[in-house]
Amino acid sequence: MGIIKSDFTILITTKNRFEDLVVTLKSIEGLLRNQQVECRIFDDGSEDGTFEFVSKNYPTILLQRNEISRGYLYCRNVLLNQTTTKYAISLDDDAHFVTENPLESIQYYFDQNPNCGVVAARIFWGLELPNNNVSNESTMSVQSFVGCAHVWRMKAWHDIPNYPEWFVFYGEEDFASYQLFKQNWSVHYLPKVLVQHRVDVKSRKKNSDYTIRLRRSLRSGWYLLFLFTPLQFTPRKLAYSVYIQLKSKVFKGDFKALQALVGALIDLIVHVPKLIKFRKGLTLEEWKTYHELEKSKIYWQPQNDKKNEKL
Repeated sequence: MGIIKSDFTILITTKNRFEDLVVTLKSIEGLLRNQQVECRIFDDGSEDGTFEFVSKNYPTILLQRNEISRGYLYCRNVLLNQTTTKYAISLDDDAHFVTENPLESIQYYFDQNPNCGVVAARIFWGLELPNNNVSNESTMSVQSFVGCAHVWRMKAWHDIPNYPEWFVFYGEEDFASYQLFKQNWSVHYLPKVLVQHRVDVKSRKKNSDYTIRLRRSLRSGWYLLFLFTPLQFTPRKLAYSVYIQLKSKVFKGDFKALQALVGALIDLIVHVPKLIKFRKGLTLEEWKTYHELEKSKIYWQPQNDKKNEKL
């Protein structure tokens, strides 16, 4: 493919994740040495020495900080709106590239696909990489992308509204994807670029934040339902979503899920004015076209690897 001039900014938002961030920054040091690549980090009120560590050890990084946390989406919006390069890589503080020289592949793909607004990476969720990292998947247009590792064509970002900060966490990528679709931009899955997201997904249910995560996940899905779904489908889809949570979790004794479900319904009611104000519903034809796209590629696992159970 040859050497292609890069024009990228790497964006990382972090809060009290010192050890994870150290690993991530170490993994991208080769990219940071590229004079055509800049990196911006937003420290959202960390109290673990993150700001001091980055300032001392990575003086070329454009670092900023909130003394008091203002939220993940606030930081992501600020970073994206500050970006002046053609492309912006959004990377979580606990994720890193496994693929060598990923920027060449990404830029080449953007050049070959001028309607692509976001490139979604192939993501392995786990603390240890599998032995076999080869994928036989093909590139394709998909409905949405995963927040922990994706790349924006900045022209597309400027064509849509900012991430909705009132979502707080979860759902913002789907919000952006619907907006991109309305503006005739597409999201493409690029399996050639592999990222490891260093989290243990299965253990999250045991974590103390399980209830709040589930609550935010449910309400964001319902926000999106009311913002973009044709109105004739909305009541049935909402009722079905509640039914599934009751059947699969609450009726099986997961009372934390009941607490999350009730909280999410309250959040939905509270935000009705915003849902009315920002509604940008798809037409029936747009809805059909959107749902003919492949589902978002969230979790990747190697085929024929019995050690890796389905997430």
